[in-house]
Amino acid sequence: MPIKSLRRKSNGRKSNSNPRNPQNNTMAPSTTTSFRLTYRHASFLISAFLFISVLILLSISWNTRSVIGSHRPLDPICGIEVVNEFPHDPNAFTQGLLYAGNDTFFESTGLYGRSSVRKVALGTGKVEAIQNLHKSYFGEGLTLLGERLFQVTWLKKTAFIYDSNNLSKVEMFTNPMPDGWGLATDGKVLFGSDGTSTLYAIDPQSLKVVKRHIVRYKGHEVHNLNELEYVNGEVWANVWQTDCIARISGKDGVVLGWIYLPNLREGLVAAENRGIDVLNGIAWDQGKNRLFLTGKLWPKLYEIKLRPQTRFNGDIEKLCMHMPFQF
Repeated sequence: MPIKSLRRKSNGRKSNSNPRNPQNNTMAPSTTTSFRLTYRHASFLISAFLFISVLILLSISWNTRSVIGSHRPLDPICGIEVVNEFPHDPNAFTQGLLYAGNDTFFESTGLYGRSSVRKVALGTGKVEAIQNLHKSYFGEGLTLLGERLFQVTWLKKTAFIYDSNNLSKVEMFTNPMPDGWGLATDGKVLFGSDGTSTLYAIDPQSLKVVKRHIVRYKGHEVHNLNELEYVNGEVWANVWQTDCIARISGKDGVVLGWIYLPNLREGLVAAENRGIDVLNGIAWDQGKNRLFLTGKLWPKLYEIKLRPQTRFNGDIEKLCMHMPFQF
């Protein structure tokens, strides 16, 4: 070691060596300097790596939030910005909507004698394939799991499964919910609504209800849940006869936030589209992080982004939480 070797050279005399004194210690500075340089270099590389990692994570988080927001904490009330408008069949009484890839949608339509499952081109609104239901059925919610399209019907326990490749009817099954309104999936279970405040989880193999939650906002039930879509870990539900979409936790049924968008319907009415019905139809393109909305008998389909409403002057409970309807 440096200090011991210097003491032997002093022939027993008191050494003036000091590891901090470069005149009396020739080896320590070189070793210490090398260590410090290596340490500083390593520290710099680690800091740079962490900094770049944080930037990447923030970028991913911001890109996701710019369209659909984040998980908790989130903006309790959002409006929308229209990014694009596309043609939509004004005779389609939309009851279910989902993105099918390659700029196409699967859509379920209702009304007796006019109900169908169809594949539709985004850019033109053209129906590329269609399977009409018997006139005794009123088509409702639709979702896709694997290559199977599931569709429920209104006021009947009859439900259908189709081959998504050609819309051929594969089988019929008994709807395990009291009624059929909306369907969605997270890729594992089917989520369903029956027009009440209940959100159902259905096993796609046994087609039995495995879980149910009462949907609540601030402790109060949210009735009239209609068309559903699964968006980035949340179940989104059109609330029938309102301009509202509830963002629901599929784990416990708690409403995480609201999307309030009367401007779409009001804009169509102002353009003298007098025959339109309510907002209904949510589709999420997970691959490109795009959101699409339409309504029953609407001539347009909209690509939208969410925008926080920092100064919301309305009463969201009065606007979005009506008393239950009876049929």
